[in-house]
Amino acid sequence: MLKTFSKTIILYIAIAVAFYAVISFLYIRDFPQVIPLAENTQHQLSFQAPIRATIRPDTVDALMINHTPVAEPVTVNLHAPLLIEANGSGTATMMLSAFGLPVREVTLDVLPSLEVIPCGTIVGVRIDTNGVMVLGTGSVMDADGIEHNPSQGKLRAGDLIISANGRELSNKEDLMTAIAESEDSLHLRIMRDNETVETTVIPVKSEQGNMIGSWVRDSTQGIGTITYFNPATNSFGALGHGIMDVDTKKLMSVRSGNIIAARITSVKKGTKGAPGELVGEIDSRDVLGRVLTNSAVGIYGILDRAPPTTMEGTPMPIAKQDQIQEGPASLRSNVAGNIVRDFEIYIENVNRFSSDDTKGMVIRITDPELLELTGGIVQGMSGSPIIQNGRLVGAVTHVFVQDPTKGYGIFIENMIRQDTSV
Repeated sequence: MLKTFSKTIILYIAIAVAFYAVISFLYIRDFPQVIPLAENTQHQLSFQAPIRATIRPDTVDALMINHTPVAEPVTVNLHAPLLIEANGSGTATMMLSAFGLPVREVTLDVLPSLEVIPCGTIVGVRIDTNGVMVLGTGSVMDADGIEHNPSQGKLRAGDLIISANGRELSNKEDLMTAIAESEDSLHLRIMRDNETVETTVIPVKSEQGNMIGSWVRDSTQGIGTITYFNPATNSFGALGHGIMDVDTKKLMSVRSGNIIAARITSVKKGTKGAPGELVGEIDSRDVLGRVLTNSAVGIYGILDRAPPTTMEGTPMPIAKQDQIQEGPASLRSNVAGNIVRDFEIYIENVNRFSSDDTKGMVIRITDPELLELTGGIVQGMSGSPIIQNGRLVGAVTHVFVQDPTKGYGIFIENMIRQDTSV
């Protein structure tokens, strides 16, 4: 009887340990890699996670954990609320552990206090790629009518051709010249998935000249919205998501780019299953600034002057994630008559630990005038600033295809972090 009782106790302990291990793993798996904070601000973080963490200051000054200064690494239980405050910007490291073993490293990123001007200005965006992007490959006929596919297995959609036969490429015309001048082979240096790859293609001699059977693109142009302008640095952030090539679905690498004045001429209203869009005219002669970076969380660069339709031009503090609340807010845009104004929205959900940086909030358009005009969120409104309680909290990024009155928003701190790294 005693042996049976002991075995039962051991079994229960094993089950409890296994259950704790599974729960700990699930919490750690979904933990964000970076937790943004603001300098000189007390943040109360509630993880309610059955794990422990060791926090050490890296480059951040005067780090406080639960009102206690931290000079050496300190270990805390994440099941209880955690108070963090830092004097000055920088980073700290939080090492998550389970059963006393380090499992995952998380960065506490303390951003400087900042005020920017929320814009909501719709503009034209033109980007020239860093190299020539391959859209796809296909067959070509030689001078004798025989079909060949010279790029098959050598090039793939999304490749960026950087040079051809040692010549750096600025545009597709440079590539066409290199192909035409190639006698036997074409040596290409390409970027593929952030790695440099070299390959050789044998051009086919057709009646039209040398051909390699590839479709390429070297630029793209469209309409989007400037989220904010920083008058101290003349920098801007826009869109809240990256510019993807429409064919390859790859993030476009920027060689150069411009922000151009635009005027909305009409609006195609969004309906269930069919997202709407803004239709406008881009004045290529009126360049407002330069695009320096196209990232997964928006485009960034320098403006030569403040956007002409910026409301009042008054700087506004940025909000941190823990300052954003579910409830009423506003969306700023010049979608109506090219005049920047605020429209009523409602923040339905705030996901502070989203795995997708562009989908931190779920918002719903509630303003009757905007619903009548656009049907909700439409293409071209990406980047429209979201304002709550006198703070810039984020920007519109995506629309729900089955309900255009709703969409996603990005936290402004995710955009600011990318901007400060330009």
